[in-house]
Amino acid sequence: MGREAAEGRARTAETRATGAQAGPERAGNRAADGAGSTAAGTAGKSAEDSAEDSVDRHIARWTGKVPFDVPTEAVITRIQLLAKHVSHGKERALAETGLQAFEFETMHRLASRGAPWRAPSAELAAELLLSPAGMTGRLDTLEKSGLVRRLRAAADRRRVDVELTADGHRRWTEAMRWRGIAEAEMIEPLDDAERAALAALLKRMLLSVETR
Repeated sequence: MGREAAEGRARTAETRATGAQAGPERAGNRAADGAGSTAAGTAGKSAEDSAEDSVDRHIARWTGKVPFDVPTEAVITRIQLLAKHVSHGKERALAETGLQAFEFETMHRLASRGAPWRAPSAELAAELLLSPAGMTGRLDTLEKSGLVRRLRAAADRRRVDVELTADGHRRWTEAMRWRGIAEAEMIEPLDDAERAALAALLKRMLLSVETR
């Protein structure tokens, strides 16, 4: 997908979000458009609901060949496929900004601290599950690219802190913007009520798994 097309979709999503926040006046105007628009919207959603996706074809292909619960298979397989699309969106975000996955991952950990986007090297290595040697090699690469800098801690000269540079923070912010575009494209078919309902259902599922 080209940058122009993706940015165009992002502007569309932003425009819709702005419209949703415009207040009761605009909501009243939309209501006054008449039942015809409502009927058209309902018909559009019905067409989407009846359309066949890859999971429908997957279930049809396996029905009668292996025992499985169809609703469970439909939910889990769609979650798996959507997760793959999320992963592809992240890859696209990195491609747009010229970052490698390990660079973004390290910068993301630093950015999560807030300004000045700094953390002890040992703490960062523990979060990233890296050995001291692995952390040193990664920081060497990032520092050569001008994305981070290493500083001796004032209170303890043996401790090395890692800090995002201004350029590093700019590149991370741009990657996050592209990730946001990809995520907005995925959820764009759902209205606000549907998004809230889906979030609640997924939370219930996740809580069940996390509290076992």
